[in-house]
Amino acid sequence: MKAVVFHDVGDIRLEEVADPVLQAPTDAIVRLTASAICGTDLHFVRGSVSGMRPGTILGHEGVGVVETLGTDVRNLQVGDRVVIPSTIACGNCSYCRAGYYAQCDTANPNGPQAGTAFFGGPEASGSFAGLQAEKARIPYANIGLIKLPDSISDDQAILLSDVFPTGYFGAEMAEITPGDTVAVFGCGPVGQFAIASALLFGASRVFAIDHLSDRLQMARQQGAEVINFDEESPVQTLQRLTGGIGVDRAIDAVGVDAEPPAGLDDPIQQGQFRSEMAQNTPRTHPDGDNWHPGNAPSQALHWAVEGLAKAGTLAIVGLYPPQSRSFPIGLATSRNLTINMGNCHHRRYIPVLIELVLTGRVDPTRILTQVEPMQDSIEAFKAFDRGACGWVKVALQPEADDTDGPLDEALDDSFPASDPPSMASPKP
Repeated sequence: MKAVVFHDVGDIRLEEVADPVLQAPTDAIVRLTASAICGTDLHFVRGSVSGMRPGTILGHEGVGVVETLGTDVRNLQVGDRVVIPSTIACGNCSYCRAGYYAQCDTANPNGPQAGTAFFGGPEASGSFAGLQAEKARIPYANIGLIKLPDSISDDQAILLSDVFPTGYFGAEMAEITPGDTVAVFGCGPVGQFAIASALLFGASRVFAIDHLSDRLQMARQQGAEVINFDEESPVQTLQRLTGGIGVDRAIDAVGVDAEPPAGLDDPIQQGQFRSEMAQNTPRTHPDGDNWHPGNAPSQALHWAVEGLAKAGTLAIVGLYPPQSRSFPIGLATSRNLTINMGNCHHRRYIPVLIELVLTGRVDPTRILTQVEPMQDSIEAFKAFDRGACGWVKVALQPEADDTDGPLDEALDDSFPASDPPSMASPKP
């Protein structure tokens, strides 16, 4: 099968790899009908988050059709259409049972203290083969696959795999209540869904901070008040527009690549697509080998803390590597700020968001700007990395397989496939 494979910083390739196989009774094999490129993938390719194992298939967003099931997957059938939560969870441990799926004690092969396990990530996350492929093995499939109603399209569903849940999670962690003013730093896909979610939670005003015109325009179309940080100081503008008080809540939706660290020497890169990525893959620094991109202070975090009102709440859903050490703790403490952060518990939120899509309260496809064939995935990565105008969220579509195979035979035996269960209405 074809897959997008990481080889080195700045070096990814679309190549033929072996088909996945079941490894445990709780596994499933899914034929992907849609995948996506995420800003998190760029962190790995740029090297701003390290630890990627060469040969790892990238991607942690997926929609597809169940092709093969392990013997202990008892809630699915071959032929079921499913969305794949980006994080992997067992469903049995105390954390999963409490809804903290991103902190599952079992899923990460590095042990209970290793933290979140997810597809297509570095060794610290388990080095699971990712979803930018024609097929994927899904561990703990009884938990890690959620059936989709027929009325939800692949274009809608792919945004339910990661970015919509993460934006919603950020709004929830920001403790938004009706009437609040909210600042969202970063207007990429997660930021756009954080804006949408803040409005769902009842925010009276949402400020969107970025410097890319297409992303600011998308935020404005949602009803956000936009601030271009290339043209004005976000902190001064937030203070002025809120009567000198600051915002009640802030969401960092951008992470480690928010602002390129200063004083770096760009490396000379070789191989596919390295030259175009070189400006984003710094490798040397005056501090020597102990330096890591994550050690540089995030401008977005500083702006968020400075722009918050006293006793405000900051939610951090942008990705930071374990080496990140810098945070304006003194200012945050002096203002009695509350800080919530973490990786999204996708399995917890996806059923609620499916219901929001079904009722028409949210159309996630407004964020989707490109759907590209898998064969063009490397060029799509380049355009997304450059921040090309109009490239906000990119879905990848594997080539359709017109040949009959085991799935077609299984569908004949199991038709009709099981229907998605009814879902409880989301909280108002």
